[in-house]
Amino acid sequence: MIGGIMELGESSADTVIREVFEEMDLTISNPKLVGVKHFQTRGGKIRYLVFLYKISDFFGTLTSSEEGEVKWVPRQDLLAGKIDLADSMDEMFPVFFDQMSSELVYKRDDNDDLVRKYF
Repeated sequence: MIGGIMELGESSADTVIREVFEEMDLTISNPKLVGVKHFQTRGGKIRYLVFLYKISDFFGTLTSSEEGEVKWVPRQDLLAGKIDLADSMDEMFPVFFDQMSSELVYKRDDNDDLVRKYF
């Protein structure tokens, strides 16, 4: 999973193209927006939107960076939990793989417990 911050004047697609190149050394085209993950900080003062993209058109050699190690893994190993993932990455699988959800929302309930909901 890669991430980054949109620069002034950039679209979300432009951002993912730039971030993939900066963090993985791959040149991509035609990123497909498949969903959104969003949540608010405690107290509701800041709202985060995370755009979730799939990419199949690329060239270059996958290269790790100071951001971390990157590698190709079989989807079945990923879904079977055989791969160490970034925190909450597995919670995004329904958006990436099921095609039944396009939105993952985190909210806090009355007990301040984090609840996730798919739309």
